[in-house]
Amino acid sequence: MDNPKLALHKLGDLPFSDVPLRDLGQPAFERANSFADAKDRNVFLAGRLALQHFAASLLDVDPTRLVPDYCCPRCGPGQDHGRPGFMLDGGPAALAVSASRASGWVLLAGVVHPAEGIRLGADLEAISGIGFDGFDGVALTAAEKVFLVSIPAQDQARQRARLWARKEAWLKMMGEGLRRNPAELDVLDRPGLQDVNIVSNRDLPEGLVAALALG
Repeated sequence: MDNPKLALHKLGDLPFSDVPLRDLGQPAFERANSFADAKDRNVFLAGRLALQHFAASLLDVDPTRLVPDYCCPRCGPGQDHGRPGFMLDGGPAALAVSASRASGWVLLAGVVHPAEGIRLGADLEAISGIGFDGFDGVALTAAEKVFLVSIPAQDQARQRARLWARKEAWLKMMGEGLRRNPAELDVLDRPGLQDVNIVSNRDLPEGLVAALALG
């Protein structure tokens, strides 16, 4: 049975000023240089670096042996976006990985030697960033709306963010992104989805929720 490994890092605590961009691949190099704000550029680089080191630790190899290989179901391989992956010594690394950033943190998930066809999606969300006017109407199914109104008002913001994290994790796993209408994706009890409350034997930081999809 595939057993996902998880890690959570605060991006500000990760080194990035001396990262050789060539080690992160040409697509990442071009995307990093597209950021006008240096802070946004550094956050992007730190997240990519964290994922590469995480993947290397799972495979027990030097990070320099890994070459990022992102593939978008719509755009194809060799992208700066899409489902992350790595090449190891010229061949696909035996690894399924996913990453998500929120509020200065990055959540990493990986499965080593996944069974054929196994896909993975992880999502990290800030509770404060979910719930704009009209959100429920465009993001939640009828059953999810019923669920929200059935719980105490003080719990609704967290549960709304939890539902959204589950949707994002599932859509990442499927490679669909928001090309699929989230209001048609019910995640209350969908098999293959789980909430992530503890990573590396510690609770998630206050104000964050996370989910993992595997299938």
